[in-house]
Amino acid sequence: MIIDRDGNTTIITQENSSVKTLVHTIEQTYETYKNYHLVVRLSSLEKIALDDVVEFLRLSNNHRSAKKSFVVVSDKAELDKIPDEIVVVPTLQEAADIIEMEDIERDLGF
Repeated sequence: MIIDRDGNTTIITQENSSVKTLVHTIEQTYETYKNYHLVVRLSSLEKIALDDVVEFLRLSNNHRSAKKSFVVVSDKAELDKIPDEIVVVPTLQEAADIIEMEDIERDLGF
């Protein structure tokens, strides 16, 4: 797991662990990330199954309820099968755009 910070955003890059292990690790160290928008890059996986994405659902819901963005980045996920409750985009730039849009929505009270 590689962790980078860019302003008010933490980018967690998954290296070799399974998605389930990654989610567990993030949950165990959540206090470190709770005040930042979270971007999780799943760059080392060949294919992202729907079950892998759903592993992030509880974490995403908790983080978003605290008025912080949670975005998964993968260009290998089947985006049309992803539940609307979780945000998955193919690039880091799109993740940054989502965070910016959600910040604006929060500022406007949506």
